Formats: sequence, C-alpha cells, structure tokens
Amino acid sequence: MSATAERYLDGKVALVTAGSRNLGAAIAIALAERGAVVAVNYHTSAVLAERLIDSLSTVRGTHLAVQGDASTPAGMRSLLRDTSRQLGGREIQVLVNNYGPFAMTPFAEMPEGEWDRIWTANVKTAYVAAKEAAPGMRKLRWGRIINVSAASAYLRNHSIYTLAKASLLTLTESLAVELGPEINVNAITPGQIAESAEDVAEFDPSFVERAIDHTPLGRLVTRREVAAVVAELCGPLFAGVTGITIPIDGGWQLPRF
Repeated sequence: MSATAERYLDGKVALVTAGSRNLGAAIAIALAERGAVVAVNYHTSAVLAERLIDSLSTVRGTHLAVQGDASTPAGMRSLLRDTSRQLGGREIQVLVNNYGPFAMTPFAEMPEGEWDRIWTANVKTAYVAAKEAAPGMRKLRWGRIINVSAASAYLRNHSIYTLAKASLLTLTESLAVELGPEINVNAITPGQIAESAEDVAEFDPSFVERAIDHTPLGRLVTRREVAAVVAELCGPLFAGVTGITIPIDGGWQLPRF
C-alpha cells in the first residue's frame, strides 16, 4: 500500500459494497490510504473481509468488516444502518456502490427471475443505498456517492447487464441534480480489468484478446488504476464535479470505423 497518498479523507467514513475482494478491495485500500475510515461490506466471504481489514491495519484509522446482503433493498438498508451502528452512530460520508452481478443471457431466453435479480442488484439497491445515506451526508453538509457501472453499458450484446449498467448512469445524473449541493454523485465505467480477465473468459473466451486489440493503450486497466479514480472523485480536485461518468478503459469505447 502507498504511504504517500494525500490524506484528504481523514476522519470521513466510507462504505464499499462488495468490498472484500477484487475491485472492491482495491477501492477500500485506496480510500483508507487517503484517510477514510473504511467499512468493507461482505456477504459470505468473511475470511477475505477480515484479511483485508488486517492489511488495512497498517494504514492509520480503525476499519471494519460489515456483513450484509447488498443484492436486495432490505439487505442494503440493513447494511447501511448496521455500518453506522457499528461505528457508534457515525454517518457514512463516502458511499461506493460497487456491488453488481453480471449476466448476459439473451433477452429472448432469459427467465424473468434473472431480469429481476440483475436489475435489482445493480440499480435498485444503488438507489436504496443513496436514499439511506443522503440524510446523514446532508446533515454533515458533505457527501460523495460513486456508482460503479461498467463499459458493458455501451455494448448491445450483454443483455440485462447492459441495461442495468446503462440505467445506473442515468440514476447518477438524476441523483446529482437532486442531492446537490451537499452531495456529489458520480460514476465510473471500467473496461475489462486485467486481474479479472479469467472471469470474463468463462462467458466469452475471446473477449480479452479482442478488447486489447481494440484498446488504444494496448492493454487492460488494473484494479489499482480504477480504485485511484474512485478515490480522487472524493477529493478536492473533483469538488466541482458531479453527475459525470468517467470511462476507465484505455480508450476502448472511443468510436472507430
């Protein structure tokens, strides 16, 4: 972990949903390095969450793992309330809606239950989390909400995942309008992440090779790069920015003929 990051989040409480592993863990580390007290949400991976918290012990501050089901509205409400309770009633000031399961079953073949599951977990719970966190942020007159979308939002062959991640961008803009001026709401659309290349290969074996070939930088982005952007969106350099979506994809989505 970096020892040189500017600590502009000193004393602020951050919650990262699905924060015990992969990109969520990288975001938790980046926020802790910048001074935040980080609540790492996990559902079933308690061992990974506690291991991450142990690693964060080298960063100043008290961090905690919070069990909760971020896939349902009721679970999300309980998660935010449990986080505040475990922190002695402190308000969440940085909310990172990172949880968002993937599916690309064609619409013509998709069971309705799969539609409901992916839509709810990616979009509705993000709305619920923002609604739950907003009063505390407004009370403290400072808040940051970062919605983690995906480059799939710009594709048209990733089915319900595309629809959900694209809708999350519109939700981001609407929340920015409604929750200002106290709360900044932004989103990111990471491209394929290098460390997760094997995961997407299960769905599309040639996707990674094609993505690299189509990316101006000639490589995939890393979790650390994406996490750094999330952290900077919470910092002073982006204090005047709200309602935007930042693509972090090496230029992959730039239109080319």
